[in-house]
Order: sequence, then C-alpha cells, then structure tokens
Amino acid sequence: MPKSGTTVYLYELAWILPSIAIPVGMLAALTVTAFGAGKHLPSVAGRVSPTKVAETAPFDQPGVVRVAPDRYEARMTSQIWSFAPNEIRVPAGSTVTFIATSKDVVHGLFIPGANVNAMLLPGQVTRVSARFEKPGEYPLLCHEYCGIAHHTMWARVIVEPRS
Repeated sequence: MPKSGTTVYLYELAWILPSIAIPVGMLAALTVTAFGAGKHLPSVAGRVSPTKVAETAPFDQPGVVRVAPDRYEARMTSQIWSFAPNEIRVPAGSTVTFIATSKDVVHGLFIPGANVNAMLLPGQVTRVSARFEKPGEYPLLCHEYCGIAHHTMWARVIVEPRS
C-alpha cells in the first residue's frame, strides 16, 4: 500500500532535521569551547623546535628540580626508544609537574596509579602534574606505538619515604 504524501513528508523531516541540528549543535559546542572557555592550541610559548630540543631550556638540562617545598619539576625528553632522565626520585607527599616533549615521533607518558596519561608530540611542550603520596616505584611507560622497540621505552619514578 503506497504511503500518503504527508507520511513521506514526515519521514523526510525525521531525517533532515537531525541532519541539520546535529552539525549545528557540534559547531556551536566547538565555538563555545574555543572562544567562551578559552581552549586553543598552544601558543609559541608551548612549542619548541624538535630539532633544537637539546639546546632549548628547560630540555637542555633534563632532570628533577625542586621548585618549592614538596613541589618538583621533572624536565623530560623522549626519543626513540628512551626517556631522559630515565629515573626520577622524589620524597613521598610531593607534587611533580612533568614538563616533557618529544624529539622525533609521537610518544606517550603514562604512570599507572598516578593519574598521569599524556601524549608527547614533537615540538609541543606537555605539562601534567601528579601527587605521589605512597613510597614505592612507579613505572613510567610510553603508551603510543613509536617503533619496533617501543616495548623497551620506559623509565621509573621512585618515591622515597620521608626521612
């Protein structure tokens, strides 16, 4: 039995209206996020030339720096298939801000049990902080496939008991 013109029209509306409303809603959300919430790509201050990482502060001296009581910065670089430094030592109860970048390809920065999960993009400076309350050893893993020896790319955060 053929459908009436009104029924066909309603079916068309049922598809056309969401097809218009969904992209408009997504565009509105993107606009609000970009301009209203101030979310945007990093400025020049959040970038470094991947070919000059080793010459650019703070990556010219990778390591751990105490910036305040119980606050540390771990200045790190990643490249096929290593992190520098590959060992970070801090006392228990410390907050560590990882400032990291990649010299070559996309790498990951993942510390299970510490709520650290970030991508390291060549030339982009990534900052992520975590508080380490319990003494122990925390693995720091690359969780983005970066080549044939990806599985060997790891470091560790050693949280020492307070003396």
